[in-house]
Amino acid sequence: MIALAWGEYRVHVKLEWFNPTSSFKDRGVSVMVSHLRSQGADRVLEDSSGNGGAAVAAYAAAAGIRAKIIVPAATSTAKIVQARAFGAEIELVEGTRDEVGAEAVRQSKRIPYASHNWHPMFVQGTKTIAYEIWEGLGFTAPDNIVLVAGAGSQILGCDLAFQELLAAGQIDRLPRLLVGQPEHWATIADALNGTDPASRGPRVPTIAEGASIATPVRLPETVEALSRCGGAAVAVPEQQIRDAVRAIAARGLYAEPTSAVAVAALDLFIADGTITPDQTTVVVLTGSGLKSADTMATLYPDPV
Repeated sequence: MIALAWGEYRVHVKLEWFNPTSSFKDRGVSVMVSHLRSQGADRVLEDSSGNGGAAVAAYAAAAGIRAKIIVPAATSTAKIVQARAFGAEIELVEGTRDEVGAEAVRQSKRIPYASHNWHPMFVQGTKTIAYEIWEGLGFTAPDNIVLVAGAGSQILGCDLAFQELLAAGQIDRLPRLLVGQPEHWATIADALNGTDPASRGPRVPTIAEGASIATPVRLPETVEALSRCGGAAVAVPEQQIRDAVRAIAARGLYAEPTSAVAVAALDLFIADGTITPDQTTVVVLTGSGLKSADTMATLYPDPV
């Protein structure tokens, strides 16, 4: 975790791309796959927008488990290649992330389904993000943690960890979880804020592919977690996501567009007064820009 110059605001950034497959998904998947291996699993099925599939492929390979990963056909090539390199069978499905999930459920009749969005052990691994934030700040909780959310596993993991720390008397309050989602995929934000999703019009593709989930399977739990800590959630317009990719790269941090949603949300929460200069804020960057090389190339075209 590093301190980041952000005007007069006290901002720290947690760089999750230092995990083995370069995204935060390694945390939950390592615990989930270890559990499955202990139960005798020898084959697993996963549906993913990219990073989760790459992580499952990696840890399944390490555990000697065969893995099949179903991903949207529009998934970044780098993520597909990474999962294939670990020996996973890859199936591309045309359509949305939710349609990919539906296909995985159909195939689960013949292949054991190990969805990281459903499996309880995944959240147990993901919660280590929060424990490391607490440790990195001298065993204190920040005022705010800014996250990007698709299915909301970071929300659930942070909520679980900080509730445990609170119950153990290690902190005296829950930090606020502040969430950003792509504007046309802001199901969690809409549910928390009482916004009719139909008011946003039809869903359109976003460069933040990892957060383009229309129907999070744990929506009630994520909304409850945000309400419990006095958190907030915003829908981030596409242009602001693009601007955030460039803004964070200008500070030497090469974050994939999905991660940059949290950076854009940081600016929105500062602008509306949710975050103030006297508070300590942590922004979690979930994955490296190297995971979305083709998309990043469209943001930085060759000037020649």
